[in-house]
Amino acid sequence: MERRRLVSPPTGQPRTPAPRRPGRPRSEEAHHAILSAAISLIREVGYDALAMDAIAARAGVGKATVYRRWATKETLVAEALERIMRSIPVPDTGTTEGDLRVMMRSSMDMYRDPATKGLLSGLIAAMARSERIAQAVRSGFLAARREALRQVLKRGVARGDLQEGLDFELAMDLLGGPLLFRMFLTGGRIDEQLSRAIVEVVLRGLAPRSDTSSEPWRV
Repeated sequence: MERRRLVSPPTGQPRTPAPRRPGRPRSEEAHHAILSAAISLIREVGYDALAMDAIAARAGVGKATVYRRWATKETLVAEALERIMRSIPVPDTGTTEGDLRVMMRSSMDMYRDPATKGLLSGLIAAMARSERIAQAVRSGFLAARREALRQVLKRGVARGDLQEGLDFELAMDLLGGPLLFRMFLTGGRIDEQLSRAIVEVVLRGLAPRSDTSSEPWRV
């Protein structure tokens, strides 16, 4: 194989950098491509069927590139989850009911996506086996979604639509639980009617108490 000689430029003249050869993406590009490929494949095949080789192929990189960054599938997926949905827009329709309906509609759209069931079922099973995955899910996209909902609820308390001393964790569970329950247990419809009913029940149940001596709902 012919070797190219590096010829120094004349004194005082800057050395012209060699053009970057086409081929596989650079380090940062590859890193992002691998994480995106992992999430894409989880949505298609689920966590258990996810393979490092398939991630490498989808990202357009070699297997060695993947394994240099992540020793296991678990650590790769944990980082990928931390990168998605870090922030969720907080609606401001002018009313607590309107804000909650927007948030519920966003959740409903996610659950109605055909790929969501495979993604969530695989992750929930993985969470039961791996604390690292569980932490990544809870502190990643789940935390971002709940934080946006928490801000809507706090605004509702400030408006007087929701009771003082509201148990925010309980309120968020009441809003999100029915969708998850229907998807994995009852198989019931997830539609606009359900979304509106959940918001109505939560607003009534967590409205300010007429008896000021009564304690707010807590678990």
